[in-house]
Amino acid sequence: MPLIELPLAVVPILMNAGAALMPAILGLFASAAALIFKPRELFRLFVKKPLIPVSILVGALAIYYGWGLIGGGQTTPAAANKREANPNVGSSTDWASVALEILRQEELARAGGRTITETPEAGREVVSSSEPLIYRKNAQRTGYAGGPAPVGLLPLWEYREENTMYLSSPLPAGDVVYGASCYLDPPASFGAIFCLDAATGKVRWQTDVENPETQQEFTGFFSSPALSADGKNLVIGQGLHLDANAELICLDAHTGAVRWLVKTPLHIESSPAIEGDIVVVGAGAIEKGADHKPEGDPLGSGHPGYVFAVRISDGKELWRYDLVDPEGSPAIENGIAYIGSGVNGAAVAALRIASDEELKSAGQERLVWKVKTPFAATGAVSLVNDLVIIGCGKGDFVFSDPNPEGVVLALDKATGSVRWSTKLPDAVLGAIAVNDGKAIVPVRNGELVALDITDGRILWRQEDPKKRISGTAPLLSGPAFTGNLIYAASRDGYLAIIDPANGAILERVYINAPDRPGELGLSFSSPFVADGRVYIGSETGGLRAFVGKESR
Repeated sequence: MPLIELPLAVVPILMNAGAALMPAILGLFASAAALIFKPRELFRLFVKKPLIPVSILVGALAIYYGWGLIGGGQTTPAAANKREANPNVGSSTDWASVALEILRQEELARAGGRTITETPEAGREVVSSSEPLIYRKNAQRTGYAGGPAPVGLLPLWEYREENTMYLSSPLPAGDVVYGASCYLDPPASFGAIFCLDAATGKVRWQTDVENPETQQEFTGFFSSPALSADGKNLVIGQGLHLDANAELICLDAHTGAVRWLVKTPLHIESSPAIEGDIVVVGAGAIEKGADHKPEGDPLGSGHPGYVFAVRISDGKELWRYDLVDPEGSPAIENGIAYIGSGVNGAAVAALRIASDEELKSAGQERLVWKVKTPFAATGAVSLVNDLVIIGCGKGDFVFSDPNPEGVVLALDKATGSVRWSTKLPDAVLGAIAVNDGKAIVPVRNGELVALDITDGRILWRQEDPKKRISGTAPLLSGPAFTGNLIYAASRDGYLAIIDPANGAILERVYINAPDRPGELGLSFSSPFVADGRVYIGSETGGLRAFVGKESR
């Protein structure tokens, strides 16, 4: 997360020559002055890294009072006697090593725009596959990458920074897990993108500045990362709902170095979809007021939103297509991107992802079809067989509607015609997981529902609040569905394992910090099951990995 990089000058390297201390003293006071005149940075530093400002103060006092002891001022006889009586007295800290480490961090940051917590392991193989890894793993949004499905969950590791939320969903890829964070510092937010060892939770790399020269920090992340099929490029959107001037970000998946940035006047809460060398994502409207009308972007135009595509290999933006509030995550198949239109839009669109030049040459339009939906289509699109499945409804991730309604639609991929429609008691905002002929649907009223994908028939639902994950606490994130088990999380921070045969809760664990419950109800991260582990983020409990006493 955002932190203040300390320059080399703040590290007091004690030497015998008193004159050598002057740069350290000047550096310490310069650092202190910089903090005083940047109250936001000072507050964040005290909250997140309290030892740093304390160390600066202690170091400054030590140098000041020690100046006379080593030749920088008048030495009293008592001090001289103490020094002679104990000639080995000195600093127990190897300040030279500390200084060299800070230099190393600065050089690595300049090279890749990174804040390195731990050097990436040399020679680690790049994860590659025949398909890219996107939000919830694939277009079926299963949140499952194979291997055992654990039960009897036990905590394996936890990655957490103080006062930091993990709204984004983790993306396991081989022996690592990618994630992103959000640190609220109203009216702004800050974020970091990171890569952890899947088995230990140790940091491989962490990036929190987009420009190492200006130290421009990332804003907070709601979007979840996607990985190109060759395993080399990690792509993620930036910004929360009221943020402007956000960017689509591409990083070197092995080192965390920023490869390119594509700026928008809006924000990108949508999670990217990838096919070949093209990534597609939605830039959502900045809505304010009771009427949720788009306003407040830097151009003053109240832009309603658009979908755009970027070539991954060089970061060139290929096209933009205006679509009202495309906050959900698109899915791509055979050169067609399917994406929902949210507040004030209420539609699903199918768009060809080829460049303008390619479409012109082929005599094709970008829009394949566009279909109106009963309510805002804010959720991620799921693809299975010849169907496009998406949830809709009244209400959003923060506010419920006084007259809630929801629906799941299955549309024909080729034409957009409605194949079936299933009404539900509240909005469906999270991704719908499709596996084994079932669609597992998270509903805002707190219940999980299973539908038959052939006709939309309800197979089971958790109507009784006492038999849900956490009563009426909303389900806003997508479930993971292995075929044998379902893993789903409530907004107030409970992760549950559910029987896919009847919807019965088999077990549940609390994922927020026990000493700091998620009072804001912002546990939006979706669980991901891979290689016998369950990964999930939370509002206060960090990004966590669980293993099981046994598996299915």
